[in-house]
Amino acid sequence: MTEHDKDLPWTQRHCRPCEGGVEPLGVTEIEARLPGLPGWSWQGDALVKAFDFKNYYQTVAFVNAVAWIAHREDHHPDLEVSYRRCVVRYSTHAIGGLSDNDFICAARVDALLAQD
Repeated sequence: MTEHDKDLPWTQRHCRPCEGGVEPLGVTEIEARLPGLPGWSWQGDALVKAFDFKNYYQTVAFVNAVAWIAHREDHHPDLEVSYRRCVVRYSTHAIGGLSDNDFICAARVDALLAQD
């Protein structure tokens, strides 16, 4: 992340490859970021949030929107899809923990359902 990026909201940042010396975020860094993502929890090496919907159509539409974010950012969550619920899990597998990419994508997923 560049110095400029640190001033941008998570939804305006973009994922960067996590290779060659990138370390997972530490406990202090993760705990400092979590309050900015209401409803998300830190479980092991992942950010996790369950999203509930009125019906299967809305659930699948949400999954497709999450897939588009994953494609654009080249950072892919694990999804658990059922009739009216989707559980989203973000983790940076390449580094065995959480990175800024996970927080960027989690914020983008939340923005899908943001109401003005």
